[in-house]
Amino acid sequence: MLRVMTWNIRTGGRDRGGPDRRELVARVIARQQPDLLAVQELGDLDVAGFATDVGLRPYLARSWLGQSVALLVGPPWPVLAGAPVRRPFHHAARRVVLGTDAGPLTVLGTHLDPYSGTRRLVEAGWASAALRRGRDGLALLAGDLNTLDPYAGHADRVGRLPPAYRRRHLRRDGRTVETRAVARLLAAGLMDLGADAGPTVPTAHGGAEFADMRLDYLLATPTLATRLRHVGVIRDSDTEHASDHYPLLADFALTPPTPPTPC
Repeated sequence: MLRVMTWNIRTGGRDRGGPDRRELVARVIARQQPDLLAVQELGDLDVAGFATDVGLRPYLARSWLGQSVALLVGPPWPVLAGAPVRRPFHHAARRVVLGTDAGPLTVLGTHLDPYSGTRRLVEAGWASAALRRGRDGLALLAGDLNTLDPYAGHADRVGRLPPAYRRRHLRRDGRTVETRAVARLLAAGLMDLGADAGPTVPTAHGGAEFADMRLDYLLATPTLATRLRHVGVIRDSDTEHASDHYPLLADFALTPPTPPTPC
């Protein structure tokens, strides 16, 4: 079984002038034991050291403006290829290709622009293009997309936000809820695996910029979606305080490839 988790850990697990949450973050990861972790908002975290501490291998994409992202991969899973996506994301995007018993799995971890729906729409196009080669087989997009889905009513919760944060989720007319980034990814053929998982923000540690929203996503090709066995948001006493986002977790019926038999 391949266990995948995506999680925005907020400023590298440490707040300026506030608590150091890195131990809580590591405890959650150790408890859930993901084989693949898409992690966002790395701040000044020592990613290589942190990955070693939780028994994973880091594949980092540094940000040109915001905060870096990474994909952390467990030892049994071979990484066949991968590199940061060479586009000016507000944060960043990292792609790896994992070997599995069902063939190569292309994974993209990203964190879209927090401020502009138009920028998120452009970034969603870049993310879709980065997954294009794997779209007929096994491919997954994981991360904090900072936006809402196009098939649920969001006007009431967006209306409860303070004006400065409300603008992030509205189109230029000031009335229409901004959902175009997710819609673009769905139109590209990806499936929303966590549509019924519930809100991913805010936790007890969260702030005024959220109002019971689902901003964190796992989007898969239909071929990969057939192998989904479980998906859910992890809510417990640790995740309430480890970040302002809850982790999103999914299990897939995939195993590492069988090594060739020596002649």
